Amino acid sequence: MFNRAEVVDQNFSRFVRESVFPESHTPTTLADVDTGALGQSNGLTRADVLDLFESQVMSRHLDLIARILKNKNLCYYTIGSSGHEGNVALGKVFRLTDMAFLHYRSGGFMIQRSKQLAGSTPLYDMMLSFFASTDEPIAGGRHKVFGSLPLLVPPQTSTIASHLPKAVGAALSIDRAHAIGLSALPTKIMPRDAVVTCSFGDASSNHSTAIGAINMASWVAYQNLPVPLVFVCEDNGIGISVQTPSNWVESNFSNRPALKYIAADGLNLFDVYLKSRQAEAYARERRRPVFLHIKTVRLMGHAGSDMENTYRTFPQIEAVEFNDPLLHTARLLVENRIATESQVLGIYESVREQVRAVSESAMKRPQLSKPEDVRATITACVAKRVAPPIPSDVDRQVAFGSSDWEKSKTPLHMAKLINLGLHDILLRYKNTVIFGEDVAQKGGVYNVTDTLFKKFGARRVFNSLLDEQSIIGTALGMAHNGFVPIPEIQFLAYVHNAEDQIRGEAATLAFFSQGLFTNPMVLRVAGLAYQKGFGGHFHNDNSLAVFRDIPGVIIAVPSNGSDAVKMMRTCVREAYENGRVVVFIEPIALYMTRDLNTDGDKGWCAEYPNPNEEIALGDFGIFTTYNSATDPKSVADLTIITYGNGTFYSRQATDTLAKVHGKKVKVIDLRWIAPVDALRLTKEVGVTKNVLVVEECRKTGSMSEYIVSALVEKMSELGLTLPKIKVVAADDCFIPLGQASAAGLPKKAEILAAAISLLGIKSTNAAEASV
Repeated sequence: MFNRAEVVDQNFSRFVRESVFPESHTPTTLADVDTGALGQSNGLTRADVLDLFESQVMSRHLDLIARILKNKNLCYYTIGSSGHEGNVALGKVFRLTDMAFLHYRSGGFMIQRSKQLAGSTPLYDMMLSFFASTDEPIAGGRHKVFGSLPLLVPPQTSTIASHLPKAVGAALSIDRAHAIGLSALPTKIMPRDAVVTCSFGDASSNHSTAIGAINMASWVAYQNLPVPLVFVCEDNGIGISVQTPSNWVESNFSNRPALKYIAADGLNLFDVYLKSRQAEAYARERRRPVFLHIKTVRLMGHAGSDMENTYRTFPQIEAVEFNDPLLHTARLLVENRIATESQVLGIYESVREQVRAVSESAMKRPQLSKPEDVRATITACVAKRVAPPIPSDVDRQVAFGSSDWEKSKTPLHMAKLINLGLHDILLRYKNTVIFGEDVAQKGGVYNVTDTLFKKFGARRVFNSLLDEQSIIGTALGMAHNGFVPIPEIQFLAYVHNAEDQIRGEAATLAFFSQGLFTNPMVLRVAGLAYQKGFGGHFHNDNSLAVFRDIPGVIIAVPSNGSDAVKMMRTCVREAYENGRVVVFIEPIALYMTRDLNTDGDKGWCAEYPNPNEEIALGDFGIFTTYNSATDPKSVADLTIITYGNGTFYSRQATDTLAKVHGKKVKVIDLRWIAPVDALRLTKEVGVTKNVLVVEECRKTGSMSEYIVSALVEKMSELGLTLPKIKVVAADDCFIPLGQASAAGLPKKAEILAAAISLLGIKSTNAAEASV
């Protein structure tokens, strides 16, 4: 028969009725999980076993009705949990205070976990997700996800293994949170003895993200640091159509250092329960990671549209179907005289009717239709907080130390100013942590985190292993448990190793949870070009396109040290109060820059800003060569729109334009790449007849494309005359090593030439060179 879902359904009823059951693959019995007489509180009662079976049946009937409804075009997305129903045992073993990161075959786990919470309605909630209803309590119709705040299950989309790094981060955060006293702060964290669970498939275990996360857990545990985490690999032997080699998972993970390996038969409910109890106890008591390997089967193909007979023979399909975990559980019920065949079928049919009735109710509920409703949760945050007060100068002076306290009163370059800013942030926000490659004792490649390790200790400033996806994933997981992490990526080009942790995980959490879950963080990234003596693409990546199209992410690019400090304060406060995800780009070439025009002028240095000074999101920096206060009707001859290094070189060019050519020039330093208020930017340009966009990133895919299109659109809306617009951008080329490392990048000469061309004035090279 072509419809294998119908076959599986009919086979269960027929085989139970005829007492035809698959043989057991393991010797685990009810006595093994009882640890004593039947009915002891630390074992399974008859009622417990029946309850677990009911959850398995609920998960199965959800899959079956989803197939029916999908075939009628009444619901969406039919990846099911059939064959994996043994995971109901984990839903009973682990506590509601144990955070769980689940993959898409975790229906049984969610149903059983829901039963720990009085008044829960798992069938209705999950059915609402099938219909993408706005009533669905976690994603509100935006995706079919397993997630719940009361159940402590953050919603997880289907990106392969992308949830494993943050599961490691969440596990790492538990003991650390209590060690630094987060329980005393107004934030909810997991209990001291909590553990984290994370489920995935055998095919996903081969993904680099999974390998990196498991390696990180082992790497940390190997150093005797607590990682209370249970990796749950549900091994059904196939990834879509690709067979997993026999014994591959066991061979790959059974002998990892500092990682406890436990194998379980996912078809034997008692064995899964027993091994889950062992894994839970080991992780909870020893605070070390476990790899729980559960052997399952996959029924009905990978998903609703999967034609399994194209890569499996019918005898193979039938053999797998006879190993149905529900048939195995039915055998256990009958053998242990917990239920008769008739009673088993009664449960099966009763649940079928219950699911059918629930589906009829759920399909009538409203769905999203308006784009503004869909967008409404991109940056939602239900549990908002108020930033703690600014510490006293006495406390700040102690945190800075006498040397840095005195330095803060003198003009300093950007690197040192950011360093002092991080002192203030760590002091004010007790739940912030700074970590990354070389950030602790070494103080970072550019000394931006210098002395923070000594002053705030290893629990708040620490080194990571050299794996960017683990760094960002750790931040996401820690953010799930009350922290506001400030991870560092050593160079911008290194982000590409881990960009899905931002794109697929960090940025989507509020969207898919209606703000019930957030992962606040400020990701510091040293980047952009113009480095002298340290060239090459991987240390001079000049593209921000990877961040710019991610909805809801704040992107900050300061051009000078004073702005950097004020913007960092805003970013951390936004993360703390509103759960925002921030990417903070620090222009490496400007870290140590002191002078603007001539050696020793210190035109790019600044004193440390007062601790209450911030720069609001989207607020531009404005510099003019004329005094708009004394002459408010003044109109710039030229407006330059830029950011980062572009601001530095534009400021050099404006001096020449003013002093040599007598031109009024306005420089708009965007500061924030996202969000950008296009209307406000257009009004700031006003009636200027000439606009020069200075873009330090590669022209294709750059910010300049957005700026030009936004000006054209908004000028038309405001009835303004479109000015002449010119773009000076970096070449569409990678950065070479050596003397040519700045070739193809906009600098003073290129900006000046473009401005002179726009203004239609005659260049006087000798005079310009002297300025």
